[in-house]
Amino acid sequence: MLTQYGFILILSIFAFVLPAVAVVLGWLLGPRRPDPIKTATYESGVETIGDTWVQFRAQYYLIGLIFLIFDVEIIFLFPIALAYAQLNLFAVLAAITFVLILTLGLFLEWRKGALEWN
Repeated sequence: MLTQYGFILILSIFAFVLPAVAVVLGWLLGPRRPDPIKTATYESGVETIGDTWVQFRAQYYLIGLIFLIFDVEIIFLFPIALAYAQLNLFAVLAAITFVLILTLGLFLEWRKGALEWN
């Protein structure tokens, strides 16, 4: 039993040490020759006009989060749809409850006006 935990310990050490070593080596061995062209701010290869720090409306982030929530919903519902014939009644009711809760959340967001692009 100790060997199983030893394996997990060794794997955890590798998981933390390898990325740290890669970052440190990149920092030590990487070139450091800044010039005005490399440090200039650009967007899609086009020189910016005006201020480069622009605040976006928080609504765009909310719409992105809502998209992520429903994207994750699809990830959870896809296996249920594939195994629908083999599911028992409890699993079907759990899936229906899951969809109803997400639909309720969608209607609440719609009612609050979070999906409006004004």
